[in-house]
Amino acid sequence: MDFQLTDEQALLRDTTRNLLSRSYDQESRNKVADSELGWSREVWNQLAEIGILGLGFDEDAGGQIEIALVMTEVGRALAPEPVAFAALAPGSLIAELGRGEQRALLDDVASGRSLLGFAHAGVATAAREGDSWTLTGLKNPVPAGDSADVLVVSAELPGGGTGLFLVEGGAGAVVRQPYRTFDGRRGAQIDLGGVPARPLGEAVDATRPIARAVIRAQSALCAEAVGAMEEALRLTTEYLKTRKQFGVTLNTFQTLTQRAADMYVALEMARSMSHYAAMSIADGNFDPVIASRAKLQIGRSARHIGQEAIQLHGGIGMTAEYPVGHYTARLTAIEQTLGSSSDHLQVLIDGVGDYDIVTL
Repeated sequence: MDFQLTDEQALLRDTTRNLLSRSYDQESRNKVADSELGWSREVWNQLAEIGILGLGFDEDAGGQIEIALVMTEVGRALAPEPVAFAALAPGSLIAELGRGEQRALLDDVASGRSLLGFAHAGVATAAREGDSWTLTGLKNPVPAGDSADVLVVSAELPGGGTGLFLVEGGAGAVVRQPYRTFDGRRGAQIDLGGVPARPLGEAVDATRPIARAVIRAQSALCAEAVGAMEEALRLTTEYLKTRKQFGVTLNTFQTLTQRAADMYVALEMARSMSHYAAMSIADGNFDPVIASRAKLQIGRSARHIGQEAIQLHGGIGMTAEYPVGHYTARLTAIEQTLGSSSDHLQVLIDGVGDYDIVTL
């Protein structure tokens, strides 16, 4: 299998890396994270200008491989912009199911003028009166839901199944309770009090499109985690090369270099599974088993690398001024988003009976 990037893919990766490296260092990142919005409108618009916010919306706009490349750079820079959950994941649902003016909304998303939110976790019910629909229920957590202009909401249909609806984020019957997550990102609890809604496409069961969108988002999170792990490992190895103890640098102690080597092995295992997940989606194979395998390995590698990075840095690794602790916090949040490692392990355990032969 050819793992080489095309010239266009390499250019997209390098352009994203240059943009985010110019935009963020630890001090500027902390300042933006502490702002009311939690991310930078200026950086968001720059991401739109180079085409990142529209990835995957049509065949000419790139696919899951390109999304993975971009999200790896987002993770490497620890950029706080909600690229996956305010644009790419809900946008993929509109691109797949939307019609007419609904698809026209993607132009506003890709240009950075409008932000989306994917309100799937939680419970909501849809009610119909003539040609009108209303939604009632509570959705939480909704990543980046505090700033979403349009919400893509899953809700139980009167006849059974789960439909998808578009809701204006600023509608009077939408009560948003924003909050800050422990990794410095933003989310919201969305209370839908009989809010008017428009079916996304037809008001039919959308369980399969939702599952595909979740798998896409899981792959994006895996790629982001790989970028964060790469940078956490780089920071750790640089620290071992420069920090002195007993008159010598820490990398002269064999035990510490062995622990760094184990971090590298964990990173490469995670990278391989992230590639596997992204390439499977790019081939049109939305297999939940592959997604769970990838998410499980990424979660295990992230925990190992994050904990080792902090321990090998000693006390400085826990300070707000130093980046390693922030990378570990983000890796922990990714591990808990769209299913924890334990959740995905249970998915794989439940599927063991589908195989004729199982080997250890």
